[in-house]
Amino acid sequence: MAKIESSILSEPTHLIYAHFPCFEGVVLFIHGHCPATLNKQFGMKCYMGALSAVKEYVIGVPNAVVGTFKQADFGVFKQAETWKAFAIAAMMFVTISFAALSMFDSMDEIFESDAEPVPIPNLVFESLNRTGIESVVTNETGWFNLSDHRGDIIILDFMAHDCSNCHKVQEHIEENMDGWMEKANASGKTLTIFGYGAWYDESLEYLNETSGGYHVPAYPTGLGSTNAAQVTNNSTTDPVRLFTTGGTGQIPIVMVLDSEGYIIAKEATGTPKDKWSKFDGVLDKALTGTVEDTMDSRIAWEEPGTSYVAVFVLGMVLSILVYFSPCAFPVLPGFISYYLSLGAREDELIAEGKLKTKMPSSWVIGLLSGVGMWTFFGIIGILAIVMGEAFAASGLIHWIAIFIAVLLVVLGCMMLIGITSKLMGFVDGFVRKYSTTEADETFTPRRNMYLYGFGYAAASIDCTAAAVLPFVLYLSTLGSSAIGVGIGGLMLGLLVLMVFVTVTVGMGRQVMINFLRRSTGMIKMVGSWMMIMAGISLTLYLTNSPLVAVVFG
Repeated sequence: MAKIESSILSEPTHLIYAHFPCFEGVVLFIHGHCPATLNKQFGMKCYMGALSAVKEYVIGVPNAVVGTFKQADFGVFKQAETWKAFAIAAMMFVTISFAALSMFDSMDEIFESDAEPVPIPNLVFESLNRTGIESVVTNETGWFNLSDHRGDIIILDFMAHDCSNCHKVQEHIEENMDGWMEKANASGKTLTIFGYGAWYDESLEYLNETSGGYHVPAYPTGLGSTNAAQVTNNSTTDPVRLFTTGGTGQIPIVMVLDSEGYIIAKEATGTPKDKWSKFDGVLDKALTGTVEDTMDSRIAWEEPGTSYVAVFVLGMVLSILVYFSPCAFPVLPGFISYYLSLGAREDELIAEGKLKTKMPSSWVIGLLSGVGMWTFFGIIGILAIVMGEAFAASGLIHWIAIFIAVLLVVLGCMMLIGITSKLMGFVDGFVRKYSTTEADETFTPRRNMYLYGFGYAAASIDCTAAAVLPFVLYLSTLGSSAIGVGIGGLMLGLLVLMVFVTVTVGMGRQVMINFLRRSTGMIKMVGSWMMIMAGISLTLYLTNSPLVAVVFG
């Protein structure tokens, strides 16, 4: 194409043209210079350039899709190794699922206070103020005041509109509340149920809106706040901090209070493995017996000195999944071995002026790579802080969770048949651009290992996105402090694992490398099947949790 004068284009458009010359026809066409200010011949070329660029893009999209699916190897389903991996994945998935359910069921016991049980503080929060529901138990301003109901048996439900598991607690309460009320009346007692909106970014209007998997509770409900609990010395605090597991803010939490205000039953899931037998049993005893009958069931509480132990541990556990991601782990041993082997050429590289200092040791290599992974997930944490309020206020958390569950199945299937999704492919370009080799004028092994760690973390996202994204989404609903602690746990776990594996490879060298290389194929297939199983289970849980409750008991 003929040379274009700079004056034809405005400065911003000229810069676009300079960086994307293949779109020169499109740029000129959009800019209005085709063909009015140019000669007829050039105008025709301009139009043809624009059409050619559009045609190339339109044709390129399906070609890219076809090219992606050309990677697929459906022959894996004929291989015995694939079904061996399926059997291993099934056993691991069932074991991990039961272990996880048991762990979450026992989290309250693990983080339970060892203080003496005392009545909970007064809670004051605004209600939905519906006539005949909240109006019966609120004051004249439409606010709940828990102390007004001291003497009643109280069920206190910490819930949220977009908390899927909370809906199962609500379902259990609504299915049984009439029967509980009858028992209370027959015993001359009063049962009062309160729903406490624990995600403060949700508004009263939103709590009063039926949508998605949520319907407005049939029992009195309101929206809490960070100062709803009135503790001693006229000070206030957040009830979520007081009563959720480890003070993390994880809901649902549903509690039974006796007539003196003591917690006598507490559940932290909508699908407890005992099918509510313990919770309902204590409640039944409180409704039909005396206060002395439930004294042995009283549960202590106190404002935790640190609120985020459970969140930090969860981040550490997630680091294991991310580090051993089948999308990235297979190339790790060879890459580490390559860098360690360069130590034998250290003097040669220094003599040639390509290496300024000695090659880093194995633990330094692991440390630098770990810091690179830190950087990547640090950026993820910052984005989570920025996007946290938007996620919580969007009203789409339930649907985002379903999307991620389906994504897990899709990515697992793609990985099983050999397709790489390359969600973070642009990071690979960044790493390659700023990395060096021993063939370059200056070789920078420390920078390379830092960049490798950054790229390794990004590559692992292809396989672990469906675990990392819900974790980040969950942290974003707890606030910036929880994000920092959770991502910190993830980052520390990754650093420890990277240093450990690098030092181990450095000590064992070829034996360790050969073992890891032999194992990576099976690791990848087992990981693929587990992703598919987890995605299907999560999708069922979010859309048909009673079925999951039946399967897992």
